[in-house]
Amino acid sequence: MSASEVFTVDMEESPPYTLAGRSTVNKNCIPKDAVERASSFVSEWTPFGLVASYFVFSTCLYMYCSDSLIAIFWFIYMCTNFYIAGVTVLEAFMSITPCREARKIVTLAEEKGWLFPTPHHQLLILDVLIVAYLPNEKDIIIDRALYALEQIDYPRDKIRVNILYNTPKRIEPLETELHQLKEQYLHARIIKVPNSTSKADNLNYFLTLDTGSDLIAIYDCDHYPHPNGPRWAVERFIADQEIDIVQGRCVVFNSEDTFLTSMIAVEFDKIYAVSHPGRATMWGFGLFCGSNGYWRTSLLRELEMDGDMLTEDIDSALRAFSRGCKTVHDLNVTSYELAPTTFPAFWKQRLRWAQGWTQASIKHIKMVYDKPQDPLHPNYNRGFTARFGVLSLLLIREASYYLVTQYTCLVLSFMIVKFPTSGEELGKLIYFQYPVSQWLFIISVICLIATLWITNQVKSEFVTRRMVILFSIQYPFYLVLSATIGLYGHARQIVKYSSWNPTARK
Repeated sequence: MSASEVFTVDMEESPPYTLAGRSTVNKNCIPKDAVERASSFVSEWTPFGLVASYFVFSTCLYMYCSDSLIAIFWFIYMCTNFYIAGVTVLEAFMSITPCREARKIVTLAEEKGWLFPTPHHQLLILDVLIVAYLPNEKDIIIDRALYALEQIDYPRDKIRVNILYNTPKRIEPLETELHQLKEQYLHARIIKVPNSTSKADNLNYFLTLDTGSDLIAIYDCDHYPHPNGPRWAVERFIADQEIDIVQGRCVVFNSEDTFLTSMIAVEFDKIYAVSHPGRATMWGFGLFCGSNGYWRTSLLRELEMDGDMLTEDIDSALRAFSRGCKTVHDLNVTSYELAPTTFPAFWKQRLRWAQGWTQASIKHIKMVYDKPQDPLHPNYNRGFTARFGVLSLLLIREASYYLVTQYTCLVLSFMIVKFPTSGEELGKLIYFQYPVSQWLFIISVICLIATLWITNQVKSEFVTRRMVILFSIQYPFYLVLSATIGLYGHARQIVKYSSWNPTARK
């Protein structure tokens, strides 16, 4: 999934203006930095207060509701959970065909000695962009740059590996080592982006340069592209001239570092190998996800990245779709990335994604009802299936945060008012409070098992069956955590929270 990296820089405090060596600051006035710290504190903790109040108020409200009203709420939440589970399993089944096709293509290529259809001299010119923020990614940038320059299997006269980086202060000898790569590798281009504070700034700066490329590939700094990944992507563009974007599969390779990384690795397999290709098949549109994505250069230059969006990748993907551009998910275009190893890093990353998705949903929900107007695609007409897919992706997904957490608050109120004394009573309390719940719950569980079974069939080499089983066991808690993060993102958007720190990479 990637998200916009908006980076904050600590600036030296400026001394107060002086006259003849005396400070002119009124000692009775509140220092400016104290006001800023107080404002930052309020901005940081207000979302927490909103979310905590939401849970407390909802739980207390259910404690005082009548039994008939509780029955109505229970039925609504079970039905909506059933809908979400049903859509998820449908997307999973829809992903089976793309997975089979991807395996078939690999088998054919292997039988031909990895001889690709297009001769080298007919390949498209490719710009590979590796976007980095040096103070945060200084420990990995040289390694990733050397890997891309040496391991990507693509004709050197048809590819340029561009290292785009920004940094608030010079870092030596690292920057000198980076720029020396141009002397050793003729297809390397090192660009220090001036006045940049985000990934969007880096990309937009590059888009002002005339590099003569046909395609642009975007990678975050922590990625290892598969050596054949770029070739697979370019072959898709050549085979189908209507394709505008190819989004590859992202795989977590540090799955064994911690329990958290193992769960994220399974989650990424579920998202990139099941949900994304399944959704594209089911609803008729795909999405650029921030990294390991390939664009036609002309389209990306025209759209650019919106630096005001926290997930500028999702925003650009939805803007492209709104114009009728075609995005496909290719499971053979693989890239390997790092997952956060600590919960605080995971929490910061997912809050950024949650708020970014909220921004994108508010901005693009109009696609459900508006009429496409694009001179490049005058005959494009967004059909009912695609419109309902947008509704499901942007509105229903955002609303599901409230449905899941309200169900959780309802169960909490039951446990407070009539605490179960046995495991049987607990099970009946949570799932079978009303007769209809039995069928809705059983069908939802079957849908979940089917989805995770399909995920197990397409899991990456870094994910074990044991990891999938553990992920399945803790999946209900994962849903509650994801919904809570979604609510937190809404709260941050309400208070216009914008202070973000990049995820540490080592």
